[in-house]
Amino acid sequence: MILEGKVALVTGSTSGIGLAIAKAFAAEGAKLMINGFGDPADIDRECAELGAIHDGADLSDPAAIERMLRRCADELGGPHILVNNAGIQHVAPVEDFPPAKWDAIIAINLSATFHTTRLALPGMKAKGWGRIINTASAHSLVASPNKSAYVAAKHGVAGFTKTVALEAARDGVTANCISPGYVWTTLVENQIPDTMKARGLTREQVMNDVLLAAQPTKRFVTPEEVAALALFLCRDEAASITGANLSMDGGWTAA
Repeated sequence: MILEGKVALVTGSTSGIGLAIAKAFAAEGAKLMINGFGDPADIDRECAELGAIHDGADLSDPAAIERMLRRCADELGGPHILVNNAGIQHVAPVEDFPPAKWDAIIAINLSATFHTTRLALPGMKAKGWGRIINTASAHSLVASPNKSAYVAAKHGVAGFTKTVALEAARDGVTANCISPGYVWTTLVENQIPDTMKARGLTREQVMNDVLLAAQPTKRFVTPEEVAALALFLCRDEAASITGANLSMDGGWTAA
Protein backbone atom coordinates (compact mmCIF):
# COMPACT_ATOMS: atom_id res chain seq x y z
CA MET A 1 0.00 0.00 0.00
CA ILE A 2 1.54 3.24 -1.16
CA LEU A 3 0.51 5.37 1.84
CA GLU A 4 1.50 2.96 4.58
CA GLY A 5 3.00 4.97 7.44
CA LYS A 6 1.74 8.28 6.07
CA VAL A 7 -0.60 10.63 7.93
CA ALA A 8 -3.22 12.47 5.89
CA LEU A 9 -5.46 15.36 6.94
CA VAL A 10 -8.39 15.99 4.60
CA THR A 11 -10.64 18.98 5.26
CA GLY A 12 -14.26 18.99 4.22
CA SER A 13 -14.19 15.22 4.15
CA THR A 14 -17.45 14.12 5.76
CA SER A 15 -19.13 14.06 2.33
CA GLY A 16 -18.57 14.56 -1.37
CA ILE A 17 -15.10 14.94 -2.88
CA GLY A 18 -13.34 15.02 0.48
CA LEU A 19 -14.90 11.77 1.65
CA ALA A 20 -13.99 10.08 -1.64
CA ILE A 21 -10.38 11.24 -1.20
CA ALA A 22 -10.34 10.00 2.40
CA LYS A 23 -11.62 6.59 1.29
CA ALA A 24 -8.96 6.36 -1.43
CA PHE A 25 -6.21 7.25 1.04
CA ALA A 26 -7.49 4.82 3.68
CA ALA A 27 -7.52 2.01 1.11
CA GLU A 28 -3.80 2.66 0.56
CA GLY A 29 -2.94 2.52 4.25
CA ALA A 30 -2.91 6.16 5.33
CA LYS A 31 -3.64 7.17 8.92
CA LEU A 32 -6.44 9.70 8.58
CA MET A 33 -7.90 12.75 10.22
CA ILE A 34 -11.13 13.84 8.57
CA ASN A 35 -12.84 17.17 9.12
CA GLY A 36 -16.26 18.58 8.44
CA PHE A 37 -19.82 18.91 9.65
CA GLY A 38 -22.66 16.44 9.44
CA ASP A 39 -24.78 13.98 11.37
CA PRO A 40 -22.69 12.65 14.26
CA ALA A 41 -23.83 9.07 13.70
CA ASP A 42 -22.88 9.24 10.03
CA ILE A 43 -19.48 10.68 10.91
CA ASP A 44 -18.90 7.99 13.55
CA ARG A 45 -19.73 5.33 10.99
CA GLU A 46 -17.34 6.81 8.42
CA CYS A 47 -14.56 7.02 11.01
CA ALA A 48 -15.08 3.37 11.94
CA GLU A 49 -14.98 2.29 8.30
CA LEU A 50 -11.89 4.39 7.51
CA GLY A 51 -10.04 3.86 10.78
CA ALA A 52 -9.98 7.65 10.99
CA ILE A 53 -10.35 10.28 13.67
CA HIS A 54 -12.63 13.25 13.15
CA ASP A 55 -12.09 16.87 14.09
CA GLY A 56 -15.00 19.25 13.65
CA ALA A 57 -12.93 22.42 13.49
CA ASP A 58 -14.74 25.45 12.06
CA LEU A 59 -12.36 26.42 9.28
CA SER A 60 -13.45 30.04 9.40
CA ASP A 61 -11.69 30.23 12.80
CA PRO A 62 -7.86 30.26 12.66
CA ALA A 63 -7.65 29.25 16.33
CA ALA A 64 -9.79 26.17 15.64
CA ILE A 65 -7.51 25.27 12.73
CA GLU A 66 -4.48 25.51 15.02
CA ARG A 67 -6.14 23.21 17.54
CA MET A 68 -6.95 20.72 14.78
CA LEU A 69 -3.36 20.62 13.50
CA ARG A 70 -2.04 20.30 17.05
CA ARG A 71 -4.41 17.40 17.72
CA CYS A 72 -3.38 15.71 14.47
CA ALA A 73 0.26 15.96 15.51
CA ASP A 74 -0.43 14.70 19.00
CA GLU A 75 -2.64 11.74 18.05
CA LEU A 76 -1.35 10.67 14.65
CA GLY A 77 1.86 12.56 14.00
CA GLY A 78 2.06 15.66 11.83
CA PRO A 79 0.48 15.25 8.38
CA HIS A 80 2.59 14.05 5.48
CA ILE A 81 -0.38 14.81 3.23
CA LEU A 82 -2.68 17.82 3.50
CA VAL A 83 -5.79 18.06 1.36
CA ASN A 84 -7.58 21.39 1.54
CA ASN A 85 -11.01 20.52 0.25
CA ALA A 86 -13.53 22.34 2.45
CA GLY A 87 -15.69 24.84 0.61
CA ILE A 88 -18.96 26.74 0.68
CA GLN A 89 -20.86 28.61 -2.01
CA HIS A 90 -23.37 31.42 -2.42
CA VAL A 91 -24.85 32.66 -5.68
CA ALA A 92 -25.92 36.30 -6.13
CA PRO A 93 -25.05 39.34 -8.27
CA VAL A 94 -22.22 41.48 -6.88
CA GLU A 95 -24.50 44.35 -5.90
CA ASP A 96 -26.74 42.00 -3.96
CA PHE A 97 -24.01 39.78 -2.53
CA PRO A 98 -24.27 39.74 1.29
CA PRO A 99 -20.94 40.92 2.78
CA ALA A 100 -21.17 38.23 5.47
CA LYS A 101 -21.40 35.56 2.76
CA TRP A 102 -18.37 37.04 0.99
CA ASP A 103 -16.37 36.97 4.22
CA ALA A 104 -17.37 33.37 4.98
CA ILE A 105 -16.49 32.10 1.49
CA ILE A 106 -13.09 33.80 1.50
CA ALA A 107 -12.40 32.50 5.03
CA ILE A 108 -13.30 28.86 4.38
CA ASN A 109 -12.36 28.48 0.71
CA LEU A 110 -9.13 30.51 0.74
CA SER A 111 -7.86 31.66 4.14
CA ALA A 112 -8.25 28.21 5.71
CA THR A 113 -5.95 26.85 3.01
CA PHE A 114 -3.30 29.34 4.10
CA HIS A 115 -3.70 28.50 7.79
CA THR A 116 -3.54 24.73 7.40
CA THR A 117 -0.57 24.99 5.04
CA ARG A 118 1.46 27.35 7.21
CA LEU A 119 1.00 24.98 10.14
CA ALA A 120 1.63 21.70 8.28
CA LEU A 121 4.51 22.76 6.04
CA PRO A 122 7.31 22.92 8.65
CA GLY A 123 6.71 19.29 9.64
CA MET A 124 6.69 18.18 6.01
CA LYS A 125 9.98 19.98 5.37
CA ALA A 126 11.48 18.36 8.45
CA LYS A 127 10.43 14.92 7.16
CA GLY A 128 11.76 15.70 3.69
CA TRP A 129 8.45 14.55 2.16
CA GLY A 130 5.04 16.12 1.82
CA ARG A 131 2.05 16.48 -0.45
CA ILE A 132 -0.25 19.50 -0.38
CA ILE A 133 -3.31 19.06 -2.58
CA ASN A 134 -5.84 21.86 -2.84
CA THR A 135 -9.26 21.39 -4.34
CA ALA A 136 -9.69 24.41 -6.56
CA SER A 137 -12.26 24.48 -9.37
CA ALA A 138 -12.68 25.31 -13.01
CA HIS A 139 -13.54 28.65 -11.44
CA SER A 140 -9.87 29.01 -10.55
CA LEU A 141 -9.34 29.52 -14.28
CA VAL A 142 -12.56 31.03 -15.61
CA ALA A 143 -15.48 32.97 -14.14
CA SER A 144 -19.24 32.58 -14.07
CA PRO A 145 -21.87 35.21 -13.26
CA ASN A 146 -23.16 35.57 -9.70
CA LYS A 147 -20.23 33.72 -8.09
CA SER A 148 -17.85 36.58 -7.34
CA ALA A 149 -16.65 35.35 -3.93
CA TYR A 150 -16.18 31.74 -5.02
CA VAL A 151 -14.33 32.71 -8.19
CA ALA A 152 -12.12 35.13 -6.28
CA ALA A 153 -11.34 32.50 -3.63
CA LYS A 154 -10.54 29.76 -6.14
CA HIS A 155 -8.31 32.05 -8.20
CA GLY A 156 -6.57 32.80 -4.91
CA VAL A 157 -6.14 29.11 -4.13
CA ALA A 158 -4.46 28.55 -7.50
CA GLY A 159 -2.02 31.42 -6.96
CA PHE A 160 -1.30 30.41 -3.37
CA THR A 161 -0.59 26.84 -4.48
CA LYS A 162 2.00 28.03 -7.01
CA THR A 163 3.75 30.12 -4.37
CA VAL A 164 3.94 27.25 -1.88
CA ALA A 165 5.27 24.97 -4.61
CA LEU A 166 8.13 27.35 -5.32
CA GLU A 167 8.96 27.86 -1.66
CA ALA A 168 9.03 24.10 -0.94
CA ALA A 169 10.57 22.96 -4.22
CA ARG A 170 13.82 21.72 -2.66
CA ASP A 171 12.29 20.20 0.45
CA GLY A 172 10.63 17.09 -0.98
CA VAL A 173 7.23 18.76 -0.74
CA THR A 174 4.90 19.25 -3.69
CA ALA A 175 1.89 21.56 -3.84
CA ASN A 176 -0.76 21.22 -6.52
CA CYS A 177 -4.39 21.98 -7.02
CA ILE A 178 -7.06 19.96 -8.74
CA SER A 179 -9.66 21.98 -10.60
CA PRO A 180 -12.79 19.94 -11.24
CA GLY A 181 -15.72 21.08 -13.27
CA TYR A 182 -19.14 20.39 -11.87
CA VAL A 183 -18.97 17.39 -9.55
CA TRP A 184 -22.27 15.96 -8.38
CA THR A 185 -22.01 16.80 -4.67
CA THR A 186 -24.20 18.42 -2.05
CA LEU A 187 -22.43 21.75 -2.69
CA VAL A 188 -23.52 21.70 -6.34
CA GLU A 189 -27.01 20.44 -5.62
CA ASN A 190 -27.59 23.12 -3.00
CA GLN A 191 -26.75 25.99 -5.35
CA ILE A 192 -29.43 24.97 -7.86
CA PRO A 193 -32.30 26.81 -6.09
CA ASP A 194 -30.27 30.04 -5.86
CA THR A 195 -29.38 29.82 -9.54
CA MET A 196 -33.03 29.14 -10.41
CA LYS A 197 -34.00 32.31 -8.56
CA ALA A 198 -31.15 34.44 -9.90
CA ARG A 199 -31.73 33.45 -13.54
CA GLY A 200 -35.45 32.67 -13.56
CA LEU A 201 -34.91 29.09 -14.71
CA THR A 202 -36.38 25.69 -13.90
CA ARG A 203 -34.33 23.01 -12.14
CA GLU A 204 -33.89 21.10 -15.40
CA GLN A 205 -32.74 24.25 -17.20
CA VAL A 206 -30.18 24.94 -14.48
CA MET A 207 -28.88 21.37 -14.71
CA ASN A 208 -28.61 21.23 -18.50
CA ASP A 209 -28.22 24.85 -19.62
CA VAL A 210 -26.13 26.24 -16.76
CA LEU A 211 -24.22 23.56 -14.87
CA LEU A 212 -23.38 21.26 -17.76
CA ALA A 213 -23.48 23.89 -20.50
CA ALA A 214 -19.74 24.49 -20.20
CA GLN A 215 -18.71 20.81 -19.96
CA PRO A 216 -18.37 19.34 -23.46
CA THR A 217 -18.68 15.82 -22.04
CA LYS A 218 -22.18 16.70 -20.78
CA ARG A 219 -21.62 14.65 -17.63
CA PHE A 220 -20.75 15.49 -14.06
CA VAL A 221 -17.28 14.70 -12.78
CA THR A 222 -17.44 12.02 -10.08
CA PRO A 223 -15.86 12.37 -6.64
CA GLU A 224 -14.02 9.10 -7.26
CA GLU A 225 -12.31 10.56 -10.33
CA VAL A 226 -11.00 13.47 -8.28
CA ALA A 227 -9.89 11.08 -5.54
CA ALA A 228 -7.93 8.98 -8.03
CA LEU A 229 -5.99 12.03 -9.19
CA ALA A 230 -5.31 13.10 -5.60
CA LEU A 231 -3.96 9.63 -4.86
CA PHE A 232 -1.70 9.73 -7.91
CA LEU A 233 -0.23 13.04 -6.73
CA CYS A 234 0.89 11.23 -3.56
CA ARG A 235 2.88 8.63 -5.50
CA ASP A 236 6.65 8.89 -5.84
CA GLU A 237 6.13 9.03 -9.59
CA ALA A 238 4.41 12.41 -9.10
CA ALA A 239 7.40 14.00 -7.36
CA SER A 240 8.05 16.35 -10.29
CA ILE A 241 4.46 17.55 -10.47
CA THR A 242 4.37 20.70 -8.36
CA GLY A 243 2.83 24.11 -8.81
CA ALA A 244 0.32 22.60 -11.23
CA ASN A 245 -3.34 23.44 -11.64
CA LEU A 246 -4.74 20.16 -12.92
CA SER A 247 -8.03 20.56 -14.77
CA MET A 248 -10.62 17.80 -14.49
CA ASP A 249 -13.56 19.54 -16.06
CA GLY A 250 -14.80 17.56 -19.03
CA GLY A 251 -13.12 20.03 -21.39
CA TRP A 252 -14.71 23.16 -19.88
CA THR A 253 -11.52 25.24 -19.84
CA ALA A 254 -10.16 23.87 -23.13
CA ALA A 255 -12.18 26.38 -25.14
